[in-house]
Amino acid sequence: MASLNSGGGGSGRSIFPIGPSFTLENFSNKDFIVRDFIEDLSDSSVPINRRSGPGQIAFDPKPLIRTFENALSQLANLSEELGEKEAELLTSVRRAEVQHDNTLDTLGRKLDESIESYEALDKDLNPSNGANVYDRSGRSDGGGLIAVQIGEKLEGLDKQRRRAQDANFLIQCWLEVSANGQLTSLEDMIRRQGSGDNKVRCAIIARQLMKMSQRLDPSSWSQTNGKKTNGITNGVTGYRGHNTRELIEKFSETLEKDLLKQFDDSYRKQNFEDMLECAKVLHDFNGGSSVVALFVNQHQFFIDRSQLITDEVTTDNETWERLADPDSDPPGVEPSLQSLIDEIRIVMQDESFIIKRAFPYYEVVLTKFIQRIFQQSIQQRLEMVLEKADTISSLAFLRSLHASRSYINNLIEDLKAHGLTEHPEACSAQTALSLDQQLDELFVPYLVGSSYIDRERKSLEELYSSLLFKFTIYHSRRKKVPTGFMASLAQQGTQLLSTAKDAYIDRLDSSELTPTQKAMMLRVAGLRDQDNNAKNEIEVNDQDGMLSIPNAKRMLKWLAEGVRRALELGSGSDTPKDVSSLLNLLLTNMGQVYIETALDAASDQSLSQETVKVEPDVSYLPSLQPAITITNVMSRFINTVLIRLAESNTTVRRTMEQQTKSAVERIESKTNNIVRSTITVILNWVTKLLAGQKKADFRPKDSELDGSRGVPGYLETLQTTTCASICTFLSRVATYSAQAIDGQNLEVFSCELALSVRDLLFEHFKKFQVNATGGLMVTKDMSKYVSTLKEWPLSKEAGGGVELLSEIGNLFIIGPEALRERSRNFQAGGAGKKLQKTDFRAFISRRDDSGSVGIQSVLAGL
Repeated sequence: MASLNSGGGGSGRSIFPIGPSFTLENFSNKDFIVRDFIEDLSDSSVPINRRSGPGQIAFDPKPLIRTFENALSQLANLSEELGEKEAELLTSVRRAEVQHDNTLDTLGRKLDESIESYEALDKDLNPSNGANVYDRSGRSDGGGLIAVQIGEKLEGLDKQRRRAQDANFLIQCWLEVSANGQLTSLEDMIRRQGSGDNKVRCAIIARQLMKMSQRLDPSSWSQTNGKKTNGITNGVTGYRGHNTRELIEKFSETLEKDLLKQFDDSYRKQNFEDMLECAKVLHDFNGGSSVVALFVNQHQFFIDRSQLITDEVTTDNETWERLADPDSDPPGVEPSLQSLIDEIRIVMQDESFIIKRAFPYYEVVLTKFIQRIFQQSIQQRLEMVLEKADTISSLAFLRSLHASRSYINNLIEDLKAHGLTEHPEACSAQTALSLDQQLDELFVPYLVGSSYIDRERKSLEELYSSLLFKFTIYHSRRKKVPTGFMASLAQQGTQLLSTAKDAYIDRLDSSELTPTQKAMMLRVAGLRDQDNNAKNEIEVNDQDGMLSIPNAKRMLKWLAEGVRRALELGSGSDTPKDVSSLLNLLLTNMGQVYIETALDAASDQSLSQETVKVEPDVSYLPSLQPAITITNVMSRFINTVLIRLAESNTTVRRTMEQQTKSAVERIESKTNNIVRSTITVILNWVTKLLAGQKKADFRPKDSELDGSRGVPGYLETLQTTTCASICTFLSRVATYSAQAIDGQNLEVFSCELALSVRDLLFEHFKKFQVNATGGLMVTKDMSKYVSTLKEWPLSKEAGGGVELLSEIGNLFIIGPEALRERSRNFQAGGAGKKLQKTDFRAFISRRDDSGSVGIQSVLAGL
């Protein structure tokens, strides 16, 4: 009993637990799940105290049984209700099906009646046409043709009605303006209905009224103030009253101002549809010129820029100095112009979008906008930049011109690629043509005719004359060799030197020269400002008169920069003529004034050495190397760059090729003359030294071998004094010649000189009597001569010719048997020189023992 009471929880409860109760809502709920329901039901049937100890109460199924019985009874009731509802629904469905069938029958009868009515109407429209045209579906088309005809007639009548209304309204407006001096009807139309269509109509009527006034009231066109009186003008009766012309014009102006104001307000509100409507009206009214002018002239960009366009060009002095310095890279476009162009790029891309949406004739508006941008903003700033650059130097002007055109050309290409009103497609051909035309017109004042290339030549001439000033001063003071024929050949070079020097001096004294340009010219010339007042006392040294490869490279670099500008600034048809002009400038300054002047100086020095009584100074030889190098670089630049740019003009190209060929041949000829003169100088001095050879050098006496007289030192010497002097001189010549020429030219020079010296020595040793000890001296001299000459880069053949000297030296020391063996087999000496029998006899006969039996037998056997 205790367990039962503990499960009750109160004295009023039954001793048997009551199961849960359920209604229909519990099972019809969407969240009802059978598995969860059973689990909840099972959990609720287990008492709470069942979790405690082993004394648990057994499961009582009675509450669940009662619950299921109650549920079954409720389900039975629900089944009965469901059956009744199902019967009602089936009855309703049968009634709906019967009604649907009746409706289909009714609609079918009505469709048949409609078809019959249509056929009857078709017969009435075509009573006499027995052969109707049928389409693929079998229906007649005759009624359609009649309907079209009726529609056209109705449309024509509607047009006549509208024309009649317009004529009536036009007459009404004319009566108002001519009689009352007012246009009340038009004003009321705009005031009541201010749509675009009514404004267009008002504009058309105003234009027609103007024509009527011109025809019916011509007197108002002859006077503009006051009232008219009765009279006849040109046979047409004048109206008493108001000046119709002034009234109509005033109304037109008011209408136009209203439309322009509406357009401007819409633009500020970015109402593109209203802008387009106003633009259409004004286009029909007066061609649209006023609205285009409003959009372009009152654009905020021009208003803002009008205050900045007068600002001075404020580029820092360092940038201007770099711009005027020919050895520094150009700094690029002027910053204020660059800023303007960058802003224009953005403005035009943005505004082209608005123009496309706001104007029906947008390409015309875009063209006007482009013209205003270039002809006002860019042109004014460009002129200010170039005027400022022109006050700096000629080179600064050219660089600014080139940089400005390149940057503006980039703007043109960017706008074309963007497409503007055709974005994202490429811009139209008309817009592209307008952009190119504006670019050309901007730079026409600076590129017309030959004005640009003349400026380019003038700038390069200033730079070249500055760079070569000390060079020309040095060579103008140099003493010339007074040889008649050579002096006449050098006369042209002297005139060029004088011209170059005078051009530089005149330019420095010119009042047109700016301070920056003057400072630049003095710096390039290596002068100070105070030297300008004492040009004739300028000190120069030998280094100033020598060729400089770095200076030649500077000259070519300046010219290359000028060629680049000429290609980008000039037209393609003028390129051959321009590069030909620059070629003449290069050949004159670098070819004649620079290279040929240095070669003339070397030639004069070599000629002066031919008759000297002291050892000749061949230190002028190294000057040939820079002359050759500069000539090669100049020739390569001309052939690679200048002549190729003139290929489009065959005549000009051939002329340039001939000029280059003549200049190079002239330089080569002068170089060859110097080399040949140098060989003559060397051989003359060697001959002079050989002539000073003592007769006793190769016949030392036996007493001279006595140690008491110190003669042992004589035998210990390697060669005679003459040999030592010649070899020292030839070694010095070899050093200078290696610095002057190289490669095959050096080999040819060395071979010719070595074989010529060998020939002199060959004849020289035929003149001296040689004893046994002297033969040793001859051998030592010959060995020294051979070793000295073979230090030069000789060909194999020339080397063999030099070795002949060693063979000659041996003839003075070998015995009769060896001589006899040599006499049987004469060896070729090489390079066209062989040891002949006569030469062999001559050398043998100079031996002191030539009268001996052995030597005589050798001579007899020849």
